[in-house]
Amino acid sequence: MLRSPSHWKRLAVSSTLCPDPAAALPCRPAAPTRAHWPALVSLTLGVFGLVTAEFLPASLLTAMAADLHVSEGAAGQAVTATALVGAIAAPTMPLLTRRFDRRRVMVALTLLLLASNALAMFAQSLAQLLAARVLLGVALGGFWSMAAALALRLAPETLFARAMALVLSGVSLATVCAAPVGAWMGAMWGWRSAFVAAGGVGLAALAAQAWALPPLPPRDQPDLRVLGELLRRPKVRVALLSVLLVIAGHFAGFTYVRPLMEHVAGLSVGAVSGVLLAYGVGGFFGNLAGGWIAERSERHAIVAGGALIVLLAAALLLAGRWPVVTALAVPAWGFAFGAFPVGFQTWITRAAPDHAEGAGGLLVAAFQVAIATGAIGGGLLVDRIGALGGPAFAIAAMLPGTLLALRHGPRPGRA
Repeated sequence: MLRSPSHWKRLAVSSTLCPDPAAALPCRPAAPTRAHWPALVSLTLGVFGLVTAEFLPASLLTAMAADLHVSEGAAGQAVTATALVGAIAAPTMPLLTRRFDRRRVMVALTLLLLASNALAMFAQSLAQLLAARVLLGVALGGFWSMAAALALRLAPETLFARAMALVLSGVSLATVCAAPVGAWMGAMWGWRSAFVAAGGVGLAALAAQAWALPPLPPRDQPDLRVLGELLRRPKVRVALLSVLLVIAGHFAGFTYVRPLMEHVAGLSVGAVSGVLLAYGVGGFFGNLAGGWIAERSERHAIVAGGALIVLLAAALLLAGRWPVVTALAVPAWGFAFGAFPVGFQTWITRAAPDHAEGAGGLLVAAFQVAIATGAIGGGLLVDRIGALGGPAFAIAAMLPGTLLALRHGPRPGRA
């Protein structure tokens, strides 16, 4: 039965379960009794728009580098710029906006996404492109830092992993569309046309959020003291370190996957678009599988994805020159990555439910630092030893990160 927006807005108002303000244990905000699915879908569209814009350089790297007269490693720093700014914005945005309604903040961040895409369309130099990507980093870091906390407010705790899987399916949808459609549009009408399409996605997300998101008054009131206290929690530190290693390894391989497919495997532009489409489809199903596993164990979701990527990166190193190996390994890599966003978001939010926004900000900061590390480290290796430098860096970072999650990740039933 379709509900009116006013019905959902009434459901969004909840109290805080703090029977004893002097209790030693932190208060956990009361979750709603039913999920606010329209609002969660609007967050999914926001994630879809942000990740579409974030991932476009990976599918347009060679065209962007040629048009802007820079090396492919230099063009890859468009990813680095977004990641570094996102790493700063993620923990600071909840602090700077702590007195503002979260609905207004999310809409404002989506407006920044639109501005970033508009600037990227008209960039005539690498510096101008990086300026556009800086705006994207602010929007990305702020949006991601609050997404899990808002999902916790918009769904019962028993449905939290499922709600996060829905929101994070925007990542999978973006990988289905951004990489192959970006590569195809870049070949047909130039790389700038892909950012025009990304702007359309941003407009759709903005309209959905304006209609569906209920008023969400600030609740966590994060500050620097809270962030410091979170960093002193062993569970939070372990999760962040695992993120740094695993996500750096993934993005070292993903950012430079197009040069690998073109220069090592010798795939045509049409074949590259097809493989990237398969990568996105794999990521979509990987997100669903990751959500299903994370409902039972975040640790198992992360370890399974990391172990599979290590094996796939090794296969690319040893046999990536064979087109069939690359064409199969890249989509399987997308499937494996799908387990990480929901696994890590569920892990960190359950590790600090009393400060979900602050913990989410730290997680996103770790994600963005890891993305920048992967883009920089992978770029250096690609410029030095060729396109296989991406998978080499992936193995070096992904293996210890996966072992860390296996050894110290959360176990069901353990406090």
